[in-house]
This record gives sequence, C-alpha cells and structure tokens, in this order.
Amino acid sequence: MPELPEVEAIRRVLEPQIRGLEIEQAAVSRPEVVAHPAVDQFCRRLEGQVFDCITRRGKFLLIRLESGARIIIHLRMTGCLLLVPADFPKEKHTHIVFRLNNGKELRFSDTRRFGRFWLLGKDETDTYSGIEKLGKEPLISDFTAEYLSAKCGKRKKAIKECLMEQSVIAGIGNIYSDEILFAAKIYPARPANSLTGEEWKRLAAIVPERLTFFVQKNDMTPEEYLETKGQDYRNTPFLQVYGHEGEPCPICKTVLRRTVIGGRSSTFCPQCQSNLTFGKEL
Repeated sequence: MPELPEVEAIRRVLEPQIRGLEIEQAAVSRPEVVAHPAVDQFCRRLEGQVFDCITRRGKFLLIRLESGARIIIHLRMTGCLLLVPADFPKEKHTHIVFRLNNGKELRFSDTRRFGRFWLLGKDETDTYSGIEKLGKEPLISDFTAEYLSAKCGKRKKAIKECLMEQSVIAGIGNIYSDEILFAAKIYPARPANSLTGEEWKRLAAIVPERLTFFVQKNDMTPEEYLETKGQDYRNTPFLQVYGHEGEPCPICKTVLRRTVIGGRSSTFCPQCQSNLTFGKEL
C-alpha cells in the first residue's frame, strides 16, 4: 500500500502537469470505485472543471478544482494514477479516465479495486472519506513528543500499532513504522506506555526525519514515473529492515528477525532493538 512518501511522490509528479487543464469528459467503468456521489453525477459534475492543484493529507490525495470543488482519492493497496497521451496503451484494470483538453488522459487503475474517489462541492462538508478522523501530519512543525505521549503514552498497545494508527499519525503504514522504530532503536512490540520521555523525544524527531528522507528518495521525473507506470518507487534500496528478514542488520550485523504484531508483519534487529531492558527476551 502506498504510504505517505509514495503518495507525496505521486502528488509532486502529477501536480505541475495537470494544473490549469480542463476535464472534457470523465468516464467510469467500475461504479464501485466512486464512493460519492452517484457515478452519473460524478461524471457530469466534472465535465468542464479545471484542475487547480493537488494536495495531500496522510495517504489521501486531494485534487482541488478552480470551482472550489475537490476530488478526494485513496489509492489503498494497488491504486495508480497516470497522466498519459490518449493513445497510450491502457492498463488492464483501468477504472476511471479523465479526458483532458491537451490531448492527454488522467487514468486511474487498480488491480484489487479497493481504491476510492469522492467528489465534493465547494461548500460540501466531507462526511464520507474519513479525512476528518485523521491525526496529525508528521511533517509539520507541531509534531512533538508531547503530542505523541499524550496520544499514546498511557496505552498498552504495541508502539508499532500506535504509529500506524491513522487517527494518531496520518500517513504511516507497515513499511515506515519498521524503518522508524529501527532508527529509534525501539522494539516494535513494546507497549507504548513503557516508553520513556527520552524515547518519545527520539521518536518525535525520527518520524519526520525518516519520512522526509524517503520522500526525497522517491523523487522522480514525469518521464520516469510514466516509464514505470507509477509502480516503481525509488526508496527500496534505502530500506534498512523492512523486507530484509534473515539478512544481517546494517548496524550490528545481527540477523534481522520477523514477528507479527497486530496481524501485521514486522522486521527488527534483536540487538539494536533489544527488549531485554524490560525483562522480556525476544
């Protein structure tokens, strides 16, 4: 699933390319992909609209239109947005096509069909997408140790689960929770209420640092994005633990282990992220 760094990479690639373009026609082949409003209204209301900009909130993309309306998108597991020439071969699982006034098309494809679109009018309250329930953006200045401790410091839940809870922090998933906790030297199954004040400070600094690092590593040109069909992000060679179970730790060379926390896989270093301090061997 695309997490904050990948969604931000998509935003940065597409935003300057579509700004100022008009939607001449919107076509939807899979009605379930449009969560609000009804598909016929979705298509009719978008025709003639002009793209203003693209913003991001957590893992959501918001395409803002010059009319004040906005398209909210969640890519979920396999969703992909591509801006292509009209004669570009169409991906097998293409569900939405916006024909634009410059001869190109903005296409949404999604193999598993979990991705969703919402179209809201200028003054329409968003009671549909779930954005209003999101927690703090981790790349803003007031993302602090005090905030994290207040939200999670009294909870018995594993710290990895807390980091992935979208109502606490918007945008972190399985990949970057592993990377953040490795950098912070915190065992991922540690109960959040066992963290010290110094560890909360360390997390508050490492969360934005790691996410910013991977946002930068994902930077690509429109040509590179199109060539890989929006599916080949550049962060993979820089992941230190995620996907590296059984390999030596990049710091201490101890073999990385995998465990399951809250139903999700987690890779960690039993030496760098030791839990022995808290009386429980890994």
